[in-house]
This record gives sequence, structure tokens and C-alpha cells, in this order.
Amino acid sequence: MSTFFTPGPAALFPTVQSHYMEAFRLNLGSISHRSAAFRKIYQHADEQLRELFALPKSHAVLFTGSATEVWERIIMNTVEHESFHLVNGSFSKKFFDFSKDLHKYANSMHKPFGEGFDASEVEVPEYAELICCTANETSSGVQMKASEIHKIKKANKDKFVAVDMVSSAPYPNLDFSLVDSAFFSVQKSFGMPAGLGVWFANEAMLEKSERMKKHEGIVGTYHSLPSLWENYKNFETPETPNVMAIYVLGKVAEDFNRIGVENIRKETDKKAKALYDFAKKSDNFEIFVENENHRSATVVVLNCKEGSSKVINTIKERSDLIIGAGYGKLKETQIRIANFPAVNMDQVQALITELGSL
Repeated sequence: MSTFFTPGPAALFPTVQSHYMEAFRLNLGSISHRSAAFRKIYQHADEQLRELFALPKSHAVLFTGSATEVWERIIMNTVEHESFHLVNGSFSKKFFDFSKDLHKYANSMHKPFGEGFDASEVEVPEYAELICCTANETSSGVQMKASEIHKIKKANKDKFVAVDMVSSAPYPNLDFSLVDSAFFSVQKSFGMPAGLGVWFANEAMLEKSERMKKHEGIVGTYHSLPSLWENYKNFETPETPNVMAIYVLGKVAEDFNRIGVENIRKETDKKAKALYDFAKKSDNFEIFVENENHRSATVVVLNCKEGSSKVINTIKERSDLIIGAGYGKLKETQIRIANFPAVNMDQVQALITELGSL
């Protein structure tokens, strides 16, 4: 079996296969999303995610097809005129582009690829209604600490703050009294097959969406925030969802809670430190993100002295360890190593040994 250090789709969490086998045994692929059985599945996932993220009652747990879809839903349901985006990589830029495509006035603060943001340097436009932050920029391996996101909200209490947690959840310790919305997809840190997006949204966002719907008319169709929320009250969804994935997500979240989210965070930090310490001493690799406070704990990006293709292919042939290439223009000069809960310290050490032998 190969061990995947790719940043998405990523390695499957060790319990995922058995959870899917149980889902098949229970015939969950054939049940109605209006049935008591499905409502029980949704409720279990809701309870486990609430515990894992310390999510207050003010926030709903909603399901979409992907995190990419959530970009669109957030903008359509909370932005009448202006949004504001912190852009420092390919995915934060796509969120920004979505706002422009939806004909909003999209403001932004840009940083070069590989650099991060501190709250002290962020100036939010007066009329922006939504502030979009990325907890972990998957393309560049840059993180924005939860404490910095909290500071931005405290300085802009009249604006919504939405956090992209796609390649980091549940690692960031977000305070949801200061975060209106956060979202992720399951194929990265949760170690599941792709096909499910998870969206946390609070009551204030729902109220804004309902006002917009009343006066503007269009906040989406079946996946508008009011529609998703109305169905959520009964642990149902507007359409037939990925029932089996919701079931498995609830089980994986339960596994994470059994381990303890603080233990997951500590183990993530320990594995990240081992990878970065290796790179500091290596003659063949160097750390891409220069500012240590901005270095991602969940997606480690290293520059390669030789081409990344040679590194990736050599390690795969010798050990069945699969690592990711750099993103976009840096595909041939960087590697990206996903440090998600699905891979343990022994596997990280095995990768470090292989990288050190090149």
C-alpha cells in the first residue's frame, strides 16, 4: 500500500475503509434523505463536528458538494455590494475571483506567493461586508494563525469573517464567537474520498441572506443559505446528498474526538517540526516560506535543488511514498508534503529518511 503525502486528495484516514464497509452493510447508499435513518446520520455528524470544533449553537453545520461551492454560497448570501479578500496564493485568489465573477465589488490585499498576513497590517475597506481569510493556503504552504484572524474580527465587528480551512481543519483553533463562517472539504485533513463540502455558518449570516432574498431576490436556489438552514432544522438537506460520506464524516469526527483535537494539533506540530528541521540541515532542499510564523503545519512546501519530478519519482519507486509536486508555475521546482492526521510520525520519519538519502 502506498502512503500518500499529497495535499489533496490525500491519504485516507486508517478507519475510513471500515466505516465505508459498515455503510455498505447498512445499505446507506439506498436510504432516503427524508428518512429517520438519514436524520440520525446527519445529527450524529453534527454532534461530533460540534464537539471537535467547539462550535456554538449559533452556527449550523451544512453540507455542499465541495468547499469550492461554499465560496460561491458565502458571497451570494452575504455580500450585497463589497467583499474583501486576503490573497497570497492560488486558492485565496480563486475565492477573490468568484466575487468578481458574481459582479460584486471585490477588494483585496495581495501578498507575494509564499508570504502571509498579520492582522496589524490588514486595512479592511469601510464598506466591505465580508472578510475572506485563508487559514492555510494549500498552493504555497502559508498559514494564517487563528489569533490573527480573531484580531481582524475584533477590529471589524460589523463585518462577516469567513475562513477557508480546506487543508487545515481541524488544526486551527478558531474561536467561533469571532468567526462567522468556516468551511472545508473532506478529502484533505479528514482523510476521506472527495465529494463533500462542510460549511459552518452563523445566525447573523442567515439573517443577512434572508434580508437580501427579500429585497434583491437572488441568493441561490436549492443551496441558498435559507434553504440549507430550513432543512437543517430537521437534519435534512434540500436535495439527495452524499449520504455515505456524511455517515463516514461523522464516524471520522468521532475518531478524532476519541483521539482528542489537542492531541491531533500537538502531533501535527511535532511532525511538521521534524520535516522543517530536516530541510534546515539538507543540502538538497530548503524551506520555501521564510517567515516561521507563516509556515504551514499541515502543508510543508520545500524548494528542490534538483527537479521535483526526479525527487517524486525516485521516492515512489524506492518506497511507495507519494509526495505532491509544487503548485502551478512552481510544479517543477518544489514539493508539497501533506501533514494530515492520516499519516503518523513513523511514516513522516520514513519519508525524511528517503529524502535524506537522495
